[in-house]
Amino acid sequence: MDLQVLWFLLIFVLFTGFFFLEGFDYGVGGLMPFLTSDEEERSEILRTITPVWDGNEVWMITAGGAMFAAFPHVYATMFSAFYLALFLMLVALILRGVAFDLRGRQDSLRWKRFWDGAIAFGSIVPAFLWGVAVTDLLAGLPIDAHMVYTGGFFDLLSLYSLVGGLAFLLIFLFHGAAFLTIRLARKSLLRRCQNAALNVGSSATLLFVLLIVLTQSATDLFEKPLAVSALAAAALFFLLAMSSMKKKKGAWSFAASSLAIVATTAAFFAGLFPRLMVSSLDPAWSLTITNASSSPYTLSVMTAAAAVFVPVVLLYQGWTYYIFRKRVTAKDTQEHL
Repeated sequence: MDLQVLWFLLIFVLFTGFFFLEGFDYGVGGLMPFLTSDEEERSEILRTITPVWDGNEVWMITAGGAMFAAFPHVYATMFSAFYLALFLMLVALILRGVAFDLRGRQDSLRWKRFWDGAIAFGSIVPAFLWGVAVTDLLAGLPIDAHMVYTGGFFDLLSLYSLVGGLAFLLIFLFHGAAFLTIRLARKSLLRRCQNAALNVGSSATLLFVLLIVLTQSATDLFEKPLAVSALAAAALFFLLAMSSMKKKKGAWSFAASSLAIVATTAAFFAGLFPRLMVSSLDPAWSLTITNASSSPYTLSVMTAAAAVFVPVVLLYQGWTYYIFRKRVTAKDTQEHL
């Protein structure tokens, strides 16, 4: 296989893992303040992700590193285009990380509520911005012949990208609620998670349908059969997730929402290929796996490194989730968060 295609696929795998894992992570953090005001219940909710949230972030860092190594021109142009958006995302993620560490340092309820708000903010904002970024990449950005982004911050915002941001956010919130149904033990809290999943999922379904309609008019994704098939599969899996949640089958619902996220990511990457960033000024100026890649030697060295370290990351991640596989009880929250 061509190394440029191989690295495109590897970046797809890394972003798929990131959206799948960090998706429920963002969802749990974003939903937590709205599920309960009881401190013990909030601690149980947060305990479901405190052992794994930082590991989930590794997928984003690895995907960014892979982009830098394999397609440096894309890395440079993308970070230039999304500079302010990425700065806002970074602030949100820093607040979120600090909040996980600090909320348990004092017994003051006001102190904990402040950091709970920081966790929610640090979960909702990145989830929304990732949806904006993905749809912008597919719809196109003002990129000139020299691979330079010529627009401003507000060029990132359109009806399509805003709907994409909201759709991603609501799907992640549903994913997080489904995750909680398989990780919490308190029955009253489980019922609230199930109800939240159904309420959020209904809105997510409407926005997902609108996103598909706008994708047809704003992009060329529907010209690619593989992308269309993946998008149809995503819609089917999400409907299955909703149906399973109505039947109170949390594990099936979480599995289906996971597949929906994987299929959605596959649809957008298939819609992009062989491009990585679409130019709205001239399709010929789009950044592709050919004109934006590193040298063959660099790709070959990085391929050898990836062959060693990617399996290590997968094994570590799997081991972490195996260790923390049991449902969270009130006793577990006595440990410092």
